[in-house]
Amino acid sequence: QNNAKVAVLGASGGIGQPLSLLLKNSPLVSRLSLYDIAHTPGVAADLSHIETRANVKGFLGPEQLPECLKGCDVVVIPAGVPRKPGMTRDDLFNTNASIVATLTTACAKHCPEAMICIISNPVNSTIPITSEIFKKHGVYNPNRIFGVTTLDIVRANTFVAELKVGHDPARVSVPVIGGHAGKTIIPLISQCTPKVDFPQDQLEKLTGRIQEAGTEVVKAKAGAGSATLSMAYAGARFVFSLVDAMNGKEGVIECSFVRSEETESPYFSTPLLLGKNGIEKNLGIGKITPFEEKMVAEAMAELKASIKKGEDFAKNFK
Repeated sequence: QNNAKVAVLGASGGIGQPLSLLLKNSPLVSRLSLYDIAHTPGVAADLSHIETRANVKGFLGPEQLPECLKGCDVVVIPAGVPRKPGMTRDDLFNTNASIVATLTTACAKHCPEAMICIISNPVNSTIPITSEIFKKHGVYNPNRIFGVTTLDIVRANTFVAELKVGHDPARVSVPVIGGHAGKTIIPLISQCTPKVDFPQDQLEKLTGRIQEAGTEVVKAKAGAGSATLSMAYAGARFVFSLVDAMNGKEGVIECSFVRSEETESPYFSTPLLLGKNGIEKNLGIGKITPFEEKMVAEAMAELKASIKKGEDFAKNFK
């Protein structure tokens, strides 16, 4: 059943191009629709020469967006502006909120049943925006709207493996819950498989590094952008998991920032069992340590504020 029709909105950008390359390379994808406001015909032509079966087509500008989305099973949205040194994810709000609202309005109209995977930051606000837009159009299904936080998990796995000599990062699995900005990123090192132990000072340093890893890349790129290659990898990993689950594979679990009843925050990332219709079951937070409990409590105010900011924006969006 490897016939997923996937659209990438923002396909010419720093994340969009490597993400599209990874999707083109996958046997799970049969059709790849690439959309952006510039350069997509070139990106599509370039990718279309790769000897894999996904049929690639480029779409340019708002008038071609409806055609791009028709019949899509999964839509991935990395569109927007990247962070520059000194910026928080929230600083991107004004630009990216409008972009996400415009693109998800088109999704609600032209592929309301598709799985929507949002990469555009600030995810803590862009997911509530997406939900409100879908509600406005009467097609809201909370099991099909995902904030892609997979990069936090990928980073946590990598950094834990770096500290524990002999651990293959591909076999390390750390759930990361909460949100997708600074202290709302909560790695559950206590639930890592294989089990790992760190002294408290090292644990705090590791946690801080996972929370600020995006800024580490923004600084290293010195004004030339933010995490694009690792984000493309993480975005593709999430899409492949989702498509596997849609194809009937059992036991597929990924963390994602979604509508949630697990905490007092209306949206929260936790491990999710994925299935044919998106979220099959929210697996919740599970057993956590007092240190992790404290992080959850401390993240609440910021999470709720970011969510409200997104909801308020969507309500006034024309």
